[in-house]
Amino acid sequence: MTVAVETTAADSRRDRGPQRPGPLERLKRSYQKYWYAYAMILPVVVVLGVLVGYPLARGLYLTLTDANSLNSARTIGVNHIDATYQFIGLDNYADILWGPTAYDRFWSHFVWTVVWTVLCVALHYFIGLGLALLLNQKLRGRTVYRLLLILPWAVPTFVTVFSWRIMLADSGLINSMLGSLHLPQPQWLEDTTFQRAAAILVNTWCGVPFMMVSLLGGLQSIDSALYEAAEMDGANAWQRFRHVTLPGLRSVSSTVVLLGVIWTFNQFTIIFLLFGNSAPDAQILVTWAYQLGFGQQPRDYAQSAAYGVLLLSILIVFTSVYRRWLARNEQIAV
Repeated sequence: MTVAVETTAADSRRDRGPQRPGPLERLKRSYQKYWYAYAMILPVVVVLGVLVGYPLARGLYLTLTDANSLNSARTIGVNHIDATYQFIGLDNYADILWGPTAYDRFWSHFVWTVVWTVLCVALHYFIGLGLALLLNQKLRGRTVYRLLLILPWAVPTFVTVFSWRIMLADSGLINSMLGSLHLPQPQWLEDTTFQRAAAILVNTWCGVPFMMVSLLGGLQSIDSALYEAAEMDGANAWQRFRHVTLPGLRSVSSTVVLLGVIWTFNQFTIIFLLFGNSAPDAQILVTWAYQLGFGQQPRDYAQSAAYGVLLLSILIVFTSVYRRWLARNEQIAV
């Protein structure tokens, strides 16, 4: 009876065909076959591990402690002071999200960061699309226009921001022009509402050229025969734009909008250089995290790192939802 059962089991395995190798076996075979590829990417993996992996792991660990500038390891002269911070688990996250000052320290900045991101990316996209459509036409001096419109992107960001800061000062160029027209002269760098408006203005100036160049490349990749066919069918300019241009830009638009959201959500440079340590209500999450970790005493390393982890988590969730939404829309369109 035992022999019969073993024979039946063996026959069953033969019927199913050869066994599929496990993950470790497949990895071993892949390494043996493509060892040179692994050797080539090894330096990149090491560099990324040192520059990205270790800081990320270290920051994640700090979020589970009460580390600050008073209890961290430091050297004063010839004396070395050991770290005395303690492991506190998820208390930092609970304090940030649900603590007594959660609204003032996190949620108010989170709401402003979302509004800032939506407005900036929308302005980047629609102004960039309008300029791309204009530059895609056969205009005299089109090359000169392209160079002039790309210039804000080519100039270093700190130069652009400092130039805007000078122009937005109380006696700067913008208020002088408004005064000559007998219009109100806002306090761009002092009043909260105008601080936020100034931040959006400067970020739009810096971000539109990238959108324009990307969308212009997408426009030039659309087959002109599609426009000719639509025109022969009697489609007007709006119908050609809606049914030919926008579908043709779908892949480019989805990519640049995603990149724009990630870059704008983490746009540290413009906010920090424009306002420095002032304008607490105009700070977005990433600059607020910097203020906690480096702009106050004592420096709260643990909470600053926790903000960084929350920022990363928010962007990962947004990216996942956004990509699934795009995939579902593409399936519906097909």
